[in-house]
Amino acid sequence: MFEPTSATPRTIASGGPVSLCICVPARNEADRLPILLAAIAAQDWPGVLPLSIAINNTTDNSLVRIEEAKGHYAGRLDIHVVVAHFSEEVAHAGSARRLAMTEGLRFLSQLKNGVLISTDADARPPTEWLRNTMIAFSRGADLVGGKIMIDEEREPLPAAVSRLRHIWDRYWERVREIEDRLDPVDWDPAPRHGDHTGASLAIRAELYLRCGGVPLLPIGEDVALVHAAISEGGRLAHPANVMTRVSPRTEGRAAGGMAAAMKALFIRAEDSTAPMVPAFEHWAERAAWRKQMRHSPEGYSSIARREPLLPEMPNDMVLGTGE
Repeated sequence: MFEPTSATPRTIASGGPVSLCICVPARNEADRLPILLAAIAAQDWPGVLPLSIAINNTTDNSLVRIEEAKGHYAGRLDIHVVVAHFSEEVAHAGSARRLAMTEGLRFLSQLKNGVLISTDADARPPTEWLRNTMIAFSRGADLVGGKIMIDEEREPLPAAVSRLRHIWDRYWERVREIEDRLDPVDWDPAPRHGDHTGASLAIRAELYLRCGGVPLLPIGEDVALVHAAISEGGRLAHPANVMTRVSPRTEGRAAGGMAAAMKALFIRAEDSTAPMVPAFEHWAERAAWRKQMRHSPEGYSSIARREPLLPEMPNDMVLGTGE
């Protein structure tokens, strides 16, 4: 059970008590939902934790597992379930996550200091996940992304796959170091990661409504939500102490999601050839561009609109070199 600490923030930057809801899309996740719900119940955030779970296009006994959790965590988790069967053309991650998060709005005691927190059914966040997320809000963030870590404690990776993943991690650490040196941002200070996906993504409720909610996209709905929120002036933070563990499974429920990325990693590791990536000088140029945009009349919010229109960086460096 949770243990509140003196560092647990009760307010966010706009003042007033925090109201939050954890939002989970789930499709045939009966085996993994109990792990997620146990991890949420173990959070060191005080009080009853509302959850909005969107069970969609599901044929397993997920609802039975949820009912068991309701009894086991009574007084700690306030679990709300919505069941949907989407038609084939919209049976995707965008529909499911939008349903979970839009339903989650109903379970906030207020919008002004309300926060929606997205996660996935195969996640296992550490006990400080909610607390560290809310600390970032108390420092002025409007969105908070969590680092995605492979749950190697439960599902160890083959040595070659683990080695390649660590090389990728080091590459992205160098990219963040370049960005932090050339274009530091007050609300997203170093040390930080660069992840902001649906497995760990928190957003102020008012901003969620203002930017239109989760787009109905089959792939990349979470990143599209972030871009829309930034376009509305939302300040995105990536605190190093906000993370969640996820399964390294290679067959997932959503096309193009984490499972697809893991499958590609497995294939590359078996191939034993390092991929080509953008050299670090390209990231330096991009950081300089963002800094210029941030201080232009168009301001910070225009970065999300204009950056996707820039030419793609060339993949001209072998991953693991150029340090």
